[in-house]
Amino acid sequence: MKRFGRNAQASLLLAAGIGTAVAGAPAVSAAPRTEPVTEPVTEWVGHNAAALGTIDPAAPLDDQAPLLRSVRGATVVGLGESVHGTREETRLKHRALRLLVERLGFRSVAWEENWTTGVQIDRYIRTGEGDLEALMQQMLPQYQTGEVADVLRWLRDFNAGRADKVRFVGVEYFLTGPPAYDAVQAHVAATAPERLAELRGHLRVLRPPSADMWKYVTEYMQVADKQPYIRHARRLHDLVEGLPHRPGDRAHALAVHNARQILWFYEHYGLPEADQHGYRDARAARNLKWWRGFSGDKIAYWSAGAHTADAPRMRIVGPPGPDMRFASAGSYLRRWYGPRYRSIGFTFDHGTVSLGDGRTAPMPRPAPNWFENPFGGVRTAQFTLDLRAPAPPPVRTWLDAPVQTRGLAHTGPGSYMTGGTLRQWFDVIVHRQEVTPATAITS
Repeated sequence: MKRFGRNAQASLLLAAGIGTAVAGAPAVSAAPRTEPVTEPVTEWVGHNAAALGTIDPAAPLDDQAPLLRSVRGATVVGLGESVHGTREETRLKHRALRLLVERLGFRSVAWEENWTTGVQIDRYIRTGEGDLEALMQQMLPQYQTGEVADVLRWLRDFNAGRADKVRFVGVEYFLTGPPAYDAVQAHVAATAPERLAELRGHLRVLRPPSADMWKYVTEYMQVADKQPYIRHARRLHDLVEGLPHRPGDRAHALAVHNARQILWFYEHYGLPEADQHGYRDARAARNLKWWRGFSGDKIAYWSAGAHTADAPRMRIVGPPGPDMRFASAGSYLRRWYGPRYRSIGFTFDHGTVSLGDGRTAPMPRPAPNWFENPFGGVRTAQFTLDLRAPAPPPVRTWLDAPVQTRGLAHTGPGSYMTGGTLRQWFDVIVHRQEVTPATAITS
């Protein structure tokens, strides 16, 4: 069946409350700006920042010692990129992930990716089986890059011959595909075959006709009355959840989780668009928390900074239509894990980013009132900065002022994010001065 092109996929994701890169969208004007005093901040950053010697994912991790100190003791660490589509931010995130895995024993990577796709990627990195290129084509468009492929190859190679393998889990649900339905049916057939007829009645309504979830989402979004689908999804979930099982039954827990993703898929697209953003982040956080309990692992959360930041009042200005407003996944993680959740924001000063399909967009220096603006005056190519370091009054003012930062790359340089303070959003910054486009691996 014909797949959607990159532009159609991206437009669909944006309409569904799932930000990604869309070429050709109109630029927007930034909010009125004041000229902050940056010299004391730049001086403080220059004094407290630790230079990172390389962005090479395979290089020794000696330069990561300051970052190691910043995240030691964490249970969950958010790795939040400022925009999708840069080579350097992805490679810096790769090095941070290596640090968490190799030096601190993190054994799960929770990714801004669908659960069903994540199951297949997890199998690849644990067993080495599967076609990486085919798996990459199933990932969300913003992650179909050579740099992300390098991360997955490294995870596979790290796991080879190990008993304590790193796991990969997709914490999103908005493209939940046929494997979730197959898993639910197989579990019911194995544990309660007398309920199969009831289950199949729900599946006849709910099961996507093919693996082309882009097409199915488009079709479902055109359905005027979605309530019958949502009712069937709830009954399917309740059926699976109510099956007899012993405490700690992992097969039952996985079956319920699959059913939950199906339910959330249908509920998400039944909501008004303005409500989908908050619904999505709340459930991504719940999926991560569920995996933490299921696996017992310390978890690295790989996503956009808008999701990993501790931002209960996130607001993104820039996409066509109303602002996007939601409580970020990171705000739930902070509430649940307190200081054991460590939020790292990856930022850059200027450069060019990929928008997909071979298109790129220039990214000028940050606006004067964007929090990362002072970083450009630090004379090092990339550095890490712990925002919890002692600071003089002008710097504390900067840390506690209403935050504003770079928004969605595809809507132009005027797009920005706000809602909260820098000290609230991130514990640590990893900054790169100049970025170049990520390497595309698909046509």
